Amino acid sequence: MKVSVSFLKSKLPLKETISSIMETDADFLHVDIMDGVFVPAKSMPIDEISELLQDVAKPLDIHLMVENPLEYIPKLATLNTRYITFHSEINVDTLTLVSLIHQHGIRAGLAINPMTPISRITPYLNFIDYVLIMGVNPGQGGQAIIDETISKIVELDKIRNSYQYHFLIGFDGGVNSESITKLDGVDIAVAGSFICMSDDYQHQIDLLKKK
Repeated sequence: MKVSVSFLKSKLPLKETISSIMETDADFLHVDIMDGVFVPAKSMPIDEISELLQDVAKPLDIHLMVENPLEYIPKLATLNTRYITFHSEINVDTLTLVSLIHQHGIRAGLAINPMTPISRITPYLNFIDYVLIMGVNPGQGGQAIIDETISKIVELDKIRNSYQYHFLIGFDGGVNSESITKLDGVDIAVAGSFICMSDDYQHQIDLLKKK
């Protein structure tokens, strides 16, 4: 299992947090981008995000919690972006957006909120590279996992095996050394405060990876 580290909630200033993550063997830097519309919180403007992450060597795992992902993709494509994930709950032409992300040589993902059923994204599972299961309501770090979301891992894994699809399964929210034991089948675990509110990022990552 790979670990993607979110810096949404940290004890350190932003640049120090990212620098500390870069010193670990985390597989991805998870970047939460929020527009204040899809979720109440709002992140810094995309130009500032782009400048902040311009020289980041680790592959970026971008999570767009926004109503209009099209506004963000051109800037994000100039970075070391591996995944761009947008939410299934927004009103967009999903396949057109997936195609646009792929045209930039980036892998496309769909995120599903805790109350969103897997059935909402089944028409797209053959076209995407990644499904991000939200274990908490998006937009705020440090929340406890909603246990009912864990069953989606099993459901997605069965679909993937039945149809020989190739998407990866991610899980975001409430990930720590205890909850990770419940996340069998997850390919990428997104962890934020469990790592960035600690004094030893690598130790916390090791706890997740040795699950």
